[in-house]
Amino acid sequence: MPLLYHPRPGEIVLCNYGTGFVPPEMVKVRPVVVVSPRLRRRGDLVAVIPLSTTAPNPPELYHCSLTLAQPLPHPFTAVDVWAKCDMVATVALSRLDRFRDGRNPQGGRKFMTGMLTGEQLAQVRRSLLHGLGLASLTVHL
Repeated sequence: MPLLYHPRPGEIVLCNYGTGFVPPEMVKVRPVVVVSPRLRRRGDLVAVIPLSTTAPNPPELYHCSLTLAQPLPHPFTAVDVWAKCDMVATVALSRLDRFRDGRNPQGGRKFMTGMLTGEQLAQVRRSLLHGLGLASLTVHL
């Protein structure tokens, strides 16, 4: 079920890249971190950065190593992840979802999202600027 709200910058949600993208673009369901605020008259779009547990070889300035405060639900349980800031995408809210996190005592499904700290979000945004060829702007973060 897609998100029914606009996620905040720094929030970690799932993105279904499997519809409409082609390799070498992202083409599967993957955790992403939201980097854009809600924009006027564009509330159905969100800029996201994919997260990966595989370290890049070699790491570049547009990659950002992060340690999450708490693991995400299975199968994304690693706390050490890489933000692939060279793969920023603006996607529709309909591609985004929360993580399923088991069932509550009444049998209903539990959902969750992750959240970066303010400093971690600033690190991701610095790496994003490198990925966009705008490294000179990192001094403003």
